[in-house]
Amino acid sequence: MKKLPLILKTVYLMAGAALLASLTACGGSNTETTQREKIDTFFAAVNAKNVPLFESVVWEGFIQHNPYVPTGRAGIVGLFPTLDAAGTTVNNIRVIEDGNFVAVHNFWNKATPFGSDQVVTFDVFRFDGNGKVAEHWDAIMPNTPLNPSGRSLTDGTTAITDLEKTATNKALATNIIDTIIEGVPADIGAVVTNNFLPDYKQHSPTVGDGVSAIFAAFGAEQWVYKKRYKVLAEGNFVLTISEGTVKGVPSVFYDLFRFENGKVAEHWDVIQNIPTTGLANSNGMLSGL
Repeated sequence: MKKLPLILKTVYLMAGAALLASLTACGGSNTETTQREKIDTFFAAVNAKNVPLFESVVWEGFIQHNPYVPTGRAGIVGLFPTLDAAGTTVNNIRVIEDGNFVAVHNFWNKATPFGSDQVVTFDVFRFDGNGKVAEHWDAIMPNTPLNPSGRSLTDGTTAITDLEKTATNKALATNIIDTIIEGVPADIGAVVTNNFLPDYKQHSPTVGDGVSAIFAAFGAEQWVYKKRYKVLAEGNFVLTISEGTVKGVPSVFYDLFRFENGKVAEHWDVIQNIPTTGLANSNGMLSGL
């Protein structure tokens, strides 16, 4: 495994030191640093493998729901040498904030510690009353070739707009998922037809653009949604987190929808099987959501 070039590591460390100095100058005041900025700090620390910077924004009793990482702040810090040896870095693609939750759509490079050279994740963080990052859920999948419509897992629109429509779009996405879970085929067909643009842009790895392709994909991939856990929204973006099966295997579904004028215009997802062996904690991938 190659280590980060010295000059790049130096840049990361300098950036991390500057962020830590900024936090120190603010006296740790929650009002001076936003949740988004603290998530930026979290990932800057991961990229730099900077332990003091990481500890400045993360609660010591941090609750971890990634099944392969020990719970507690020390669980992630303990991974830093492995990530450093692999040269693992992360790029935040999309960030949405909803109350004390922040969700991030991430692309990880040189990510062999996570099972593939490149992986894509959705990471969800909960902040505690003291303004620290207190809990984390995620789903991970290897990066894949372009899908039938030539789209990647992470490209497409990133700008957050229509903040005044947050509640409306959140309700629309909730209804879509709940109908997929509870509805008969006719209901499911109607909710997709009525709430998706006919040529909406699709980023799922095996599915092309448009409504007809999603109907075919559910049959081919054998996606079965059984329970909705969380819906997080900001403006035109809504992330839903659900549990179900893929070809009979228990799995988690993270679906990110982008809305335009009350219709789904774009969709990304990460689907991961729920492991039952080799677990580093017993917190469950979805408990607490």
